[in-house]
Amino acid sequence: MSGELGQPQAGPSHAGLDLPNPERNRAGVPGGVIRRAGAQGRRSWIQKVLEQITDSPLQWVTPSEVVPVAVLAVQRYLLEDEPRDTIPKPPLYCYDVTISDGVYQEKCYLDPSLNFLVYKNILKVGIEMKISRVSCLYNEKRLGQGILCIDNVHCGETLEDISLETPFRNSAHEEVPERPLRGGKSHYLALWNNEDPYGDIWLTNKQPEEHNFNNTKIISLSHLEMTWSNRRNFPALLVRILHKSKLRYYGKPDKKMIEPYQTFLEVADSSGTVSVIMWNALCPEWYKSLRVGLVLLLQDYSVKKSYPFRMQPLPVDPQIKLISTMEICLNLRDPPTNIIIIPEKQVKPEWRLPKLNHRFITRSELDDMPENHICDVIGILVFVGRVQRSKKKESREDFWSYRWIHIADGTSEQPFIVELFSTSQPEIFENIYPMTYFVCTQLKLVRNDAQVPKLLYLTTTNESRVFLTGHRGQPYTNDIKNANRPSTSQATRRENQSQERDNNKQYQDDDPMGSQYFPATHESLSPTKKKRILQGPCAKLIPVPQPETSAQRGNRPDTPNIFQRRESTSAGVQGKARKTISDRWESPLWREKKFGLIDHLHYSCVHPESIPRKFIFEQRKFLTEQFNSQPAKYIPPEGRPPKLEDFKSARSLGHFEVTILGLNHEIAIDVAFLPMYSPEDLRTSQIDTLLTCMNYSCVYPQETPGNDRLPRALAGDIIKAVTKLDKVHIVGILDICNLGNNKVEVYLHKIYSPTNTS
Repeated sequence: MSGELGQPQAGPSHAGLDLPNPERNRAGVPGGVIRRAGAQGRRSWIQKVLEQITDSPLQWVTPSEVVPVAVLAVQRYLLEDEPRDTIPKPPLYCYDVTISDGVYQEKCYLDPSLNFLVYKNILKVGIEMKISRVSCLYNEKRLGQGILCIDNVHCGETLEDISLETPFRNSAHEEVPERPLRGGKSHYLALWNNEDPYGDIWLTNKQPEEHNFNNTKIISLSHLEMTWSNRRNFPALLVRILHKSKLRYYGKPDKKMIEPYQTFLEVADSSGTVSVIMWNALCPEWYKSLRVGLVLLLQDYSVKKSYPFRMQPLPVDPQIKLISTMEICLNLRDPPTNIIIIPEKQVKPEWRLPKLNHRFITRSELDDMPENHICDVIGILVFVGRVQRSKKKESREDFWSYRWIHIADGTSEQPFIVELFSTSQPEIFENIYPMTYFVCTQLKLVRNDAQVPKLLYLTTTNESRVFLTGHRGQPYTNDIKNANRPSTSQATRRENQSQERDNNKQYQDDDPMGSQYFPATHESLSPTKKKRILQGPCAKLIPVPQPETSAQRGNRPDTPNIFQRRESTSAGVQGKARKTISDRWESPLWREKKFGLIDHLHYSCVHPESIPRKFIFEQRKFLTEQFNSQPAKYIPPEGRPPKLEDFKSARSLGHFEVTILGLNHEIAIDVAFLPMYSPEDLRTSQIDTLLTCMNYSCVYPQETPGNDRLPRALAGDIIKAVTKLDKVHIVGILDICNLGNNKVEVYLHKIYSPTNTS
């Protein structure tokens, strides 16, 4: 998915579908039996379309009747190359879409030319969809087998009530675990990243079992290090898991790996600590059952020279030797590794296995820690941002998933600010909300004291793990007594204070202290950001306050929702802004040039789902869904869900609409500028120039209790400051945020005044 403007739009037709798609012939088709249905009950539209296409001599057909169907699942997987492909191709992620016509369900293959509908979150679960062209991809090795392919669709609105009781027309699609329609892969990937385990292949049933050690020969890690290169067979290892990494998916179209996964375990005995690599099919079998602190007996493993460029995490005990010359490899075969979880009650003191030693710190201690310091934190969540995605490589479809959170521990007025990347724990990552105890381990400190305001936050590492409430039995419980856990009364006070302060914190990919971070809605895809640079003079600036909730609008019927106006016409918004706040500024150059523009781009709208909302515990399930990415499978709502607009804004300052004119005075763009409070930093407590204000993305007015709107004094100060930029050549950094569903927001991240324009 791209954050570029002007992406192709969804519609009732799609260009380029008249020619056969070459990707169709890249992999085998397992398919299912295509057979005619009897005349019992209401006829299935799916069955009628299948009969129509099998009777047609054409490669594709237009259904004789276009009937709306419900989308129940959108599932992603990697399609493999065929042996005849001599040139390696980039990864092609394909999508199987499960639809229901009210009689049957059918799993269909989505033509890759329509993948952009998934990227832009137009094609998603829970919507009504009309299919206007289909084809059948036959299995040429089996008689009467094939899969239904969707070649052209029109995506409609979200449906309020969808039945999940309809059976699959093809019983093969009910197999467990679910298998993709095409290629040789045995499983689906998570919909939005490759790190999260997804589907039925990921087992959780491994339990500790007592072992008779009488006939088991055990070797220490230090002895193995000295002798492994001269051995053919290796005795068993008895070790404790100290760290567990997130999953790594290394699937490629030209690699015939069935389950190409890898994960690292850092394990130790009394003589040293070493890296253990778990490969391929062992990951789905064991990954979710293994946790930090467990004692393992490893048999029939292999040993190899360690990869020289991998950095091992610091040992929990500095007295334990860090073995970096070898790695332990666990495989399903060659040789087949045997893993046994030893119950803790069977662990003997004479084994001298190391204990876990967590590095919990308090927020008051964080300011004194050096950059890249590794630590663990515990506290109460007071802010949860929406899930976002960033590309791993510009030319690929692989993304990182992450979100920003705030954790208060009662030792400071400031919370921990954490950039939380996916840790291959989707059951936690997708179910966090304020007012719960939260633990993050193996976090790295990022800081820049030269920046104003100071840059100080924590980010996850490859070995980070997260935990929610219910700490009994967790690996850190022995260390938690040393952490400064806030009491319930402290937690409530911090939560009330932080809801007003922390929800206004503004983040960006490289500057989390300096740009707005927004909650997302169930309607929007994990946002993807791109930065773009533009040059030109600042032409116009308009302050726009936050919209009101439905209840507030009901009390004041004469005050319309500004954002509804913004979606219809820019002029209407500007007029409304004049009624609400009279302060605005236009450059004389803008008044002269605005009617002769070749193009004027309007991207200053801040959509309702991008406004931080105050958390209500009773609505935690609904609000949690709003912060997460779109699910791969439809989940029926419980009762009638509330509307996002009913939740009060979390003291957002509103925003400014900034118009920037191109250097040639032919094109202009409206973008949003998002200020944030930072009253504690006295060094820059004056808004001297708009350039300073925007470079820091901060303003420093006095807070007005109970006022949720953009203060008039603040607007006046910035309007006054912007006049100094009249006709000044500036370089602006824009953040383009694709919310999905054809909604794009553009924010002014920073502006610079170049000293040399030649």
